[in-house]
Amino acid sequence: MSLLGRSLANWIRATAACASGIAFLAAPPAAPIASGKIVQTAAQTPVAKQVGVVKNINGNALTLTTDSGTDVTVQVVSNAKMVRVAPGQTDLKSAAPIQLSDVHAGDRILVRGQPSTDGKSFVAVGVIAMSRSDVEAKHQSDREDWQKRGIGGLVSSVDPATGTITISVTAAGGKKTIAIHTTSASILRRYAPDSVSFDEAKPAPIDVIKPGDQLRARGTRSGDGSEFAAEEVVSGSFRNIAGTISTIDANANTMTVMDLISKKPFAVKITSQSQLRRLPPEIAQRIAFRLKGAGATGDHAGNGAAGASGQTAIATGGSQRPEGGPGGNHPASGQADFQQIVNRMPAAILADFKKDDAVMLVATEGTTTGQATAITVLGGVEPILAATPTGGQAMTLSPWSLGGAPAVAGDSP
Repeated sequence: MSLLGRSLANWIRATAACASGIAFLAAPPAAPIASGKIVQTAAQTPVAKQVGVVKNINGNALTLTTDSGTDVTVQVVSNAKMVRVAPGQTDLKSAAPIQLSDVHAGDRILVRGQPSTDGKSFVAVGVIAMSRSDVEAKHQSDREDWQKRGIGGLVSSVDPATGTITISVTAAGGKKTIAIHTTSASILRRYAPDSVSFDEAKPAPIDVIKPGDQLRARGTRSGDGSEFAAEEVVSGSFRNIAGTISTIDANANTMTVMDLISKKPFAVKITSQSQLRRLPPEIAQRIAFRLKGAGATGDHAGNGAAGASGQTAIATGGSQRPEGGPGGNHPASGQADFQQIVNRMPAAILADFKKDDAVMLVATEGTTTGQATAITVLGGVEPILAATPTGGQAMTLSPWSLGGAPAVAGDSP
């Protein structure tokens, strides 16, 4: 489920208790009429819902691209109850009544009604809509909030009994540990093994989080910075690889990289959501120079190792703002600034990469039946790998993107 679908589902669950406000969405369509009499069917088809983005509208029918990626033709009955809500709205008290003419391509909608037996069409008796512009504004607000009130690092330990997760982060002066406190109200989500998008993380209990996982939390930090009250937590297992490309299959959109640490090939799938970037030679040289001077070392498994504070920002003339992923609000580090640099680079395509090129990448863990999927692939890193005996792991990539595709997490509907 996408970011908006997940949050809309949360919104639906939250409004389910407001019976008076959503009764029209729960009610089945009227029974058919024959010869002036209502025909009672032996078994009414259960009312269902679909969530997605409006693709196009033609008369009283629209095409809905669902969160699963399929297109469904939705017929909106003439007396359908239709309202518009704002992203983040938790009930229908202030929902504005609308007509089908007020719905446009790109809007997010939830429809309730009767699906066809083949699932390709849908008769809607209720529609909840959110305008595209409102959703985009909420999305931007969430990005800023993850930057302002977010924190991230590698999981050191998990105590399900107390709801506490201890993470290790890189800060000025070295690593430190922070206790992430969760409650029953905290939203806990986790990347699927083959998921690329931050917003596609699924609800998961705390006991699935393991040491070595990467984690991002949004909430409030204590005064001394040693504790963090989490409103939302997203975790996942990822692979950070530095090495040289051994094969590229443009037809299959795959790449195999020889890992400098394990000395084993690592195959990865490139999708439309994968972020491909290349560092210009002058920037790569500056980063390498700073790495040599700092003698930085890092962790191969995770994304928390960063080297000296601010080293990359100094090398490139960039700022040391604590951004670079939904994990701001912590002391600036080379890792965070390195990710900022990557995010600012223009997009590349698979054809920009060649056999024997040096690359750094972060990928999904992958499933037992399929290969891993690339989240970010960064080329032009030869000077960085040459400058660090640990194979460039002092400057690992983050799986948490704050812009473009994949989208970022938030509470928008």
